[in-house]
Amino acid sequence: MDQVVRARLRALACGMRAARRDAGMVTSEYAMGIIAAVAFAVVLYKVVTSGAVSAELQSIVTEALDARM
Repeated sequence: MDQVVRARLRALACGMRAARRDAGMVTSEYAMGIIAAVAFAVVLYKVVTSGAVSAELQSIVTEALDARM
């Protein structure tokens, strides 16, 4: 019985070690993630600062400030 328990504990510990080795991202994955995030931020900035969106946001803020309470 002890041998069975020890074997299961050993297998569990080895499995946990293997899971820890693959738990994080490598440097190249971090770099690609950062590049994708920056690209998305640039596109979002361009959309928000475009003329049509800027005018719409201004009208929403103006309406909110002119609202009666």
